[in-house]
Amino acid sequence: MTNSPTASHPQSDVFSALCLQLTTGSEKLQQQAILQLPDFGQDGEKALMEFLQQRQTNLPTWIDGKVYQLLAQSNSLAAREFLQTNFAYGLVPLKSEANIDYTELQKLLIEQDFQAADRLTLGLLCQLAGASAVQRKWLYFTEVDNFPLLDLHTINTLWLVFSEGKFGFSVQRQIWLSVGKNWEKLWGEIGWKDGNNWTRYPNEFTWDLTAPKGHLPLSNQLRGVRAISALLSHPAWNG
Repeated sequence: MTNSPTASHPQSDVFSALCLQLTTGSEKLQQQAILQLPDFGQDGEKALMEFLQQRQTNLPTWIDGKVYQLLAQSNSLAAREFLQTNFAYGLVPLKSEANIDYTELQKLLIEQDFQAADRLTLGLLCQLAGASAVQRKWLYFTEVDNFPLLDLHTINTLWLVFSEGKFGFSVQRQIWLSVGKNWEKLWGEIGWKDGNNWTRYPNEFTWDLTAPKGHLPLSNQLRGVRAISALLSHPAWNG
């Protein structure tokens, strides 16, 4: 007995519903669609590529980051060619007033290697601060005040886009403001302190997306509040 043409309709209906969910749904529904579309093979991959291409003129969000990550992890030649043709330098525009290359940070975050990305972020912040900071490997709060807005936006956007919106300086700032700029409350909220006990680096930190919101990047904040206060108060986050 051969299958009738209608036998494939339920599957086709599911695929169509997922494509609609991807383009018009809430972020939560979009995320569900992104995770399910690869099950439809080439058709699902094509839908993801079309979605990403249509949004190319907009500033990328973590939804775009999720799609990009899936395509980057794909073994298909079509996905590799699509990314090379349309996103030769990655998803996030790597703009810098200080002439710093953020390619490696983007690569590590795409791969979800958050621990290496965190170490690199501190190194990049030290580069922004100048040769003395690079040598000492930590920051004075006065150096943070002079960071270029464009570079902080680039670093922050990379963290946001490739962490499902969970990590980044702007996320930490939002939580800090929500607890009335109370540092002790912030440390608890983002998992840097448990009661009176500081979270120990590196083994007690969580280097994946199960971490609390705002958990990363650590950069140099644990040396005291002055550097992180300068960072979270930076003009980059105004407007």
